[in-house]
Amino acid sequence: MCLAIPGKIQAIEFQYGGTVKMAKVSFGGIIKEASLEMVPTADVGDYVLVHVGVAISKVNEAEANKVFGYLREAGELDELYDTTL
Repeated sequence: MCLAIPGKIQAIEFQYGGTVKMAKVSFGGIIKEASLEMVPTADVGDYVLVHVGVAISKVNEAEANKVFGYLREAGELDELYDTTL
């Protein structure tokens, strides 16, 4: 299933010679990197919807928590965990 997962931005840095704005995003305690190129106004502490490593929109905290709870209940969060370790 393709869907966007809500997460909270923990840190922001510019990568690839300063050309790409990237964030460390927490998904219920699991930290992944995501591009912020589609939401350039996103900042540390904001919640964003992330799809295939790209933040596609900002959302408020209540909405993010509600969606994350639904995904957890449905068992749709397995892809966040690195199973290759």
